[in-house]
Amino acid sequence: MERPPRPSFEPVGAGGLLVATTVALAGIGALVGWALGGAGVGAAVGAAVGIPAGIFVVYRRYRGYFT
Repeated sequence: MERPPRPSFEPVGAGGLLVATTVALAGIGALVGWALGGAGVGAAVGAAVGIPAGIFVVYRRYRGYFT
C-alpha cells in the first residue's frame, strides 16, 4: 500500500505566516492598549502573545510535514 504524498514545506510561506500573525496580534494589542491608555505596552504584550501564537499557526498549517 502506498503512502499518501507528503505535503511540501514552504519556508517563505511559514515565515510570512509567522510574521503576519505576530504583527496582527501586536496591532490588536496596541489598539487595546491605546483604549486603556498605553499603546506601547499593549503592542509589547500583543507581540509577546503573537510569537507563540504564530508558531502554533505555522505548526497547524504544516503539521503534515512534521509527522
